[in-house]
Amino acid sequence: MNRLSKYRRHPLAAVLVVVMGLLLVGSLYSLASSASPAQATNARSQAVEEGRQMFLKGCSSCHGLNAEGTDTGPSLIGVGAAAVDFQVGTGRMPMADASVQAMARTPQFTPEQTVAIAEFVASLAPGPGIPSQEALNYERDGNLAQGGELFRTNCAMCHNFAGQGGALTQGKYAASLMGVDPQKIYEALITGPQSMPVFGDRVITPEEKLSIIKWLKAAESEKAQGGISLGKVGPVTEGLLIWTLGLGLLVGAAVWLGAKSK
Repeated sequence: MNRLSKYRRHPLAAVLVVVMGLLLVGSLYSLASSASPAQATNARSQAVEEGRQMFLKGCSSCHGLNAEGTDTGPSLIGVGAAAVDFQVGTGRMPMADASVQAMARTPQFTPEQTVAIAEFVASLAPGPGIPSQEALNYERDGNLAQGGELFRTNCAMCHNFAGQGGALTQGKYAASLMGVDPQKIYEALITGPQSMPVFGDRVITPEEKLSIIKWLKAAESEKAQGGISLGKVGPVTEGLLIWTLGLGLLVGAAVWLGAKSK
């Protein structure tokens, strides 16, 4: 004990203790960091395999066993996880009749199953990924005025200037954007579902996409000052409908009174 006490008071004793502590911490960190990627890789491989099994059961009849596409459904190689999350997460896929436009329905897969299918499709080739919740903070990163301008320039011709949706050619339509989850709006912008074009980051930056979402959410919460908005198609159209309906009721009442007096 006396000998240890003598060495403990040595000027280099503190330095030696620090060095040994750093070596110990570094060794433990190396072991932990080497195990974490391996665990993450195994977890992702398991999710991909689970997604492949669900894909074979629910999607391969149209998109092929390897997502290569068939006469019924297009190839999914390179569409990315975001496209799968949008189509499957909104219930548009799987669809029973491929001859009509896919409509939003109650999803047939749980969120966990949807992510697994997305992981499988993403493993086939690079493509747009599912945006994280941190990247979707439109309240913080979006600009309301800019979002309205961008929406009117790029989206209003199909979705109506208030995001209420509208008819397109050949029996297709642009869906209403009211009540749509921000993540799904973002995924639609980067993947271009149905007749919608793809708005890549070079066309509309991620910040501008958040501005569009912010404007849509503001329009969604805006109250109709005049009562029934009739899809917010504008005061001229709404006034014409009211005028025509009111005039028709007056003419009908006059005819009914005239017939009754005879």
